[in-house]
Amino acid sequence: MSDAIKHECGIALVRLKKPLQFYKDKYGSAFYGINKMYLLMEKQHNRGQDGAGFASVKFNVEPGTRYVSRIRSNKSQPIQDIFAQINERINGVFENFPEKKNDVAWQEENMPYIGNLFLGHVRYGTFGKNSIESVHPFLRQSNWKHKNLIVAGNFNMTNSNQMLQELVELGQHPKEFTDTVTVMEKIGHFLEDEVGKLYQKAKKKGLNKREASPFIEENLSLKKVLKRSSKNWDGGYAMAGLVGHGDAFVLRDPNGIRPTFFYEDDEVVVVASERPVIQTVFNIKIDKVKELERGHALIIKKSGEVSIKKVKEPKDKKSCSFERIYFSRGSDADIYEERKNLGKYVFPQVLDSINSDISNSVFSFIPNTAETSFYGMTEAAEDLLNQQKTAKILEGGKSLSAQKVTEILSERPRFEKIAIKDAKLRTFIADDNSRDDLVEHVYDITYGVVKPTDNLVVIDDSIVRGTTLKKSIIKILDRLQPKKIVVVSSAPQIRYPDCYGIDMARIEAFIAFKAALELLKETNQYHIIDEVYKKCKAQQSKEDVDIINHVKEVYKPFTADQISAKIAQMLKTEEINAEVEVIYQTIEGLHKACPNHTGDWYFTGNYPTPGGMRVVNQAFINFYEGNDERAY
Repeated sequence: MSDAIKHECGIALVRLKKPLQFYKDKYGSAFYGINKMYLLMEKQHNRGQDGAGFASVKFNVEPGTRYVSRIRSNKSQPIQDIFAQINERINGVFENFPEKKNDVAWQEENMPYIGNLFLGHVRYGTFGKNSIESVHPFLRQSNWKHKNLIVAGNFNMTNSNQMLQELVELGQHPKEFTDTVTVMEKIGHFLEDEVGKLYQKAKKKGLNKREASPFIEENLSLKKVLKRSSKNWDGGYAMAGLVGHGDAFVLRDPNGIRPTFFYEDDEVVVVASERPVIQTVFNIKIDKVKELERGHALIIKKSGEVSIKKVKEPKDKKSCSFERIYFSRGSDADIYEERKNLGKYVFPQVLDSINSDISNSVFSFIPNTAETSFYGMTEAAEDLLNQQKTAKILEGGKSLSAQKVTEILSERPRFEKIAIKDAKLRTFIADDNSRDDLVEHVYDITYGVVKPTDNLVVIDDSIVRGTTLKKSIIKILDRLQPKKIVVVSSAPQIRYPDCYGIDMARIEAFIAFKAALELLKETNQYHIIDEVYKKCKAQQSKEDVDIINHVKEVYKPFTADQISAKIAQMLKTEEINAEVEVIYQTIEGLHKACPNHTGDWYFTGNYPTPGGMRVVNQAFINFYEGNDERAY
């Protein structure tokens, strides 16, 4: 994606179902779980590079022994930093006790990080600052094992203010205001409440405090805890948690906005944000990995019992389509096919743009993640050219010479690698002109393959802000002196802010919104902006469920093609000689390519939760009032 946007994060959870000695005997190491966690996190580094964290829980160690370990990093390569520190600690212990290298029972009792239950997290910072305090997993400590809680998630809540107020009304005083802390404290409150009730039951049975612990472990209902704590959550989430005594859970939001996959066999239970990650790390077939149902929790008891419980009533499935377009790794079998289809389904618009002149067109992509949709576009181009070849041969009939037939058959679409992402250039010079000059060279180009009579078609995943296109890509493509530059987005126009885990909070940053504003001015309809503002302000005191997305009225007077044409004008600066056209995927094409992931609120404004309506309302108010704050 030429305009990089950040995704919130990814999760990984591993529960070893056998004693550690089993993994030592079968795989040669009691650190099997740690090794698998490293791979699960590293294979998901695309989901977050601002920070990473790792936590482990040991079972059945003696009182006074550390049974929870946690490590976090916000360094430049946080995953590598975490596991380098873990390895250093473990190797340090072995240096002092070399005779214990094969003593698994001693290792479990005395070494940090080795354990039975693991939780990992990779993060892009959207809500909180990128300080170490903002890095997951978060830890809520207690001297009672059952009240220790470790939480990490791939999520964003739209109603954090409301949730904070609910905690205050419960008598709590949260130490900071982030949605992660608020969620953890909410779960922690009801966990403590449930443990307290079970303790009272244990007392009535005549059990003393020490005897009550096994009773609490056995009878603790995480379904009940999650049901109570998530009652008023509004957002997209895959929430994972570990309880100090050994229970674990992963809860998915009722619309299935954020992805969650799991695998279980007689040795392990694994959860990750992406399916092919589990396939690769555990070498299993695609049908063995399951998707966690929306509104349900995967609950793993300390005993090893695994169950899936309905916590919240499932709503319409609105899984995030941006996961398919860009964020998730393209190695997933379905995602790969979907991205190819995104390129294929936008091709008819490309064909109209170049007047079906494939022979005088060069097709390429903007690295690197647009490559798969480029393959789909090339297949569509090849299919069309084959139809044209067939028509020429049939039209010529027997009068065609063998040489002419060979000439017709040898014609191929021209696919080239035109734009090459160069090494990251540091814009160290302070003044704007120097910085812009450096930004212009973020991409390099391949010379000698484009003629002055050619159309140059390049496909990108999405055009969000248009900044890199304007300041860099179109300028360098123009150096090749094509007749026309066609920039294709495999995604539709991004018109509305996201509030479920993607860093797209400010509506005024979107080039589609800027284009709509320009069109309103040109057509003497800018009064619509004032009217929408008044409507949004009038809704501020309403409940979320009663808010209407009036921001749609900003786009209503214009077709998608009109907005695309205005975007092209805005991206073409004075020094560009080639004609510039911008083509976006249609909403219909998106849904056809990704039929099972219909979450499209950033394109359509149709938010799946009430909180989304409040966010878009506030985002527009912030724009109108010149307020630089986030809308959630």
